[in-house]
Amino acid sequence: MNTNHKKEKEEKKPEAQAEQEAVQEKLITLKEEEYNRLKEEVLKSQDHQERLLRMQADFDNARKRMEKQCQDFTKYATEGIISELLGILDDLERTTQNAENKSANLETFLKGIEMILAHLYEMLKKNGVKPIEVEGRPFDPHTSEALMQVDSELPEHTVVEELQKGYFLNDRVLRTAKVKVATAKAQKELTPQNPQKD
Repeated sequence: MNTNHKKEKEEKKPEAQAEQEAVQEKLITLKEEEYNRLKEEVLKSQDHQERLLRMQADFDNARKRMEKQCQDFTKYATEGIISELLGILDDLERTTQNAENKSANLETFLKGIEMILAHLYEMLKKNGVKPIEVEGRPFDPHTSEALMQVDSELPEHTVVEELQKGYFLNDRVLRTAKVKVATAKAQKELTPQNPQKD
């Protein structure tokens, strides 16, 4: 039994010795000056880490604030235009009420409609909307959509008639104009009226 116990002690001895050697390997001797410099570097590093975390939090807060502002802007961007349109809507309702009560004759009714249209055109102009001038001008596929071609004395590819107005919003086409375009009479397709039989 004693021999077994001795054997165990001998086996444990190298383990304990290995642990002690590992601890000794980890111990480093430094000059006080070097130790203080390293301590200072650690404090600086911690300070930088804290600042970085604060900046990250500030950035996240700013991003959330901007997202909220964008949502609010999108939600209420048309508020001014809607407010102006409500004034025009009031005018239209008054005009139709007068017509229904037969208190206004046709001339007065038309004058009221013209005033409402003038108000509407002014509001659109103030918000950067203007009509595209196309009639009598060369056809431009960027601003117009040709719905039909007609024989005309006008030069080929000239807009003969505007079927629906087109509009610019500032310098961008908001809606293309729907138009009739001139074709040259000489280029008109010839179809035989009385085909000859062989």
